[in-house]
Amino acid sequence: MISGDEIPAALAHSAGASRQWISDELALCARTVADRAREEGAARLAGLWRHTVTAAWSAAGVLLLLQLVTALGAGWTAARTAGLLAAVVTAAAVSAAAYAHRRRGGALAPFIGEDNRLSTSRTVAAAWVLLAAYAVLLLALRLAGAGGAGERRVLLAGLELQRGAGLVTVVALACAVAALVSRTVARRVRAQRLQKVPADRPRARDLLTDDAGRGSFTDVQYVVVHAVAVVFAAVRLAGQPEQLPDLPWGLALLAAVSAGTYLAGKFAEGGPAVILSVVRAREIGDLHAPVRTGDDLEIRGTGFVPPGAGTPDRLARMVVRIGTVYVHVPLVPRPGGFASPTDHTLTVPVPVEVEPGRVDVQVVTAAGVETNRCTVDIVD
Repeated sequence: MISGDEIPAALAHSAGASRQWISDELALCARTVADRAREEGAARLAGLWRHTVTAAWSAAGVLLLLQLVTALGAGWTAARTAGLLAAVVTAAAVSAAAYAHRRRGGALAPFIGEDNRLSTSRTVAAAWVLLAAYAVLLLALRLAGAGGAGERRVLLAGLELQRGAGLVTVVALACAVAALVSRTVARRVRAQRLQKVPADRPRARDLLTDDAGRGSFTDVQYVVVHAVAVVFAAVRLAGQPEQLPDLPWGLALLAAVSAGTYLAGKFAEGGPAVILSVVRAREIGDLHAPVRTGDDLEIRGTGFVPPGAGTPDRLARMVVRIGTVYVHVPLVPRPGGFASPTDHTLTVPVPVEVEPGRVDVQVVTAAGVETNRCTVDIVD
């Protein structure tokens, strides 16, 4: 913490200089803490690949135990052998992918978006693709070990489109949503209609929250509905291993509605930062007066703090352009956060370098997005 006793004596008699010194010290400390957090996040991400390998082989081990338990009464079958072999092949493929991307989170690397967060759409699509690939591999292994023509015909019939039309539809839908979301977000960021701030490291909660860490209804319903559908399809595959999982059209329609809701949320989220007004900041007891150099400007608007940019190191990156002069927004601490900048207001001093007259005021957020311009009069 920074106390008033630590302010240099040469600055203690100036409220503006004292505030700027405190802001600079807070920004320096916050930058140091953020750098250490990013280093820790990179180290955790590099060690995550071992956990993904362990999870893949643990899933194969759980399948083996279930096969052994269920085989006590019904006996061991060729379908059980094919299921275990398919699980081993899948776990081996996941392990190879995890090792190849060991510095980017192992098998989770394809699910990490450009903002260094776990992507909900990619994770859901990967779950469906993994299930479909496992089902096809299971049927292929069973077909390779089939002993008669009749069994082969049954297995080949299980691959017919009418048997797996629901599964194929949902897989295609999930993959299309993942591709469309990635393109939509990228286009909106480039058009400055969406502000994205990279995270320090990906977290599991990213699947259910927005960039600010708040619970997101569209993400939660998308994950829950498709997780239930994936479990249903896996149970159908376990009960009928001679064909692709027969996903009912009602469940496929529910998954489509969930995907549509998720897409609508992605199109509606976020928005540009906008200045609504610029006024002279007035303390209680001050006289009414025009804006002069040395005064504080209170900029009112919305979207000044993008989701995920509420940490001190991100807030310290905010800049206000007054005419041709760039002014870094001072951090004004208060219990539990900062009085400035906030998502709706921020306060900056008018430096002496600003020429009197009509000047434009523009905010540059931590995401690098420029707001609209607002004109203010500066007098001598």
